[in-house]
Amino acid sequence: MILGAVLAGGLSTRFGSDKALAVLDGQTLIARAVALLARQCSAVVVVGREESPAPCIPDWPAPGMGPLGGLAAALRHARDNGFTDVLCVSVDAVGLDDRLLGQLFPSPAYVESQPVIGLWPAHAADAVEAILRGDGKHSLRALVEATGARGVTLHRPPANINSPDDLAQCEEAIHGL
Repeated sequence: MILGAVLAGGLSTRFGSDKALAVLDGQTLIARAVALLARQCSAVVVVGREESPAPCIPDWPAPGMGPLGGLAAALRHARDNGFTDVLCVSVDAVGLDDRLLGQLFPSPAYVESQPVIGLWPAHAADAVEAILRGDGKHSLRALVEATGARGVTLHRPPANINSPDDLAQCEEAIHGL
């Protein structure tokens, strides 16, 4: 069983408002991410929020740990609830499609251009916990090294929305403006 996890605990400082609630082509970014994972996974959680269109879990060990804290929470949840893997995306990764799981399988694997997008075995929770408790770099790249994950280049790299201008460009691309 594969757990889908949307990382949505960022502060959206560059965006200027709650990025997860920004609307693209009539749908919020968070709803788009949840729908994408729901089509490919047994269950979906949203990490780092209190309200969402899917069950929410808090970052681990605490808020403000960045993407690795969100992934740690998802991996712990997966491990403790009988899931084998976690398919993880950030709330602002747009343009992913229903082939994502197949492109990343088998785990551990991540998208080269955006390492926050990846397929991780639930037992990688131990490695992530060790990284977050350690004195070294608390990054997804550290997890890649610890697990021997392979980088995958997608045929169409996802957009990464960091500003309202990025959102507008995605909207224009969708509608061919």
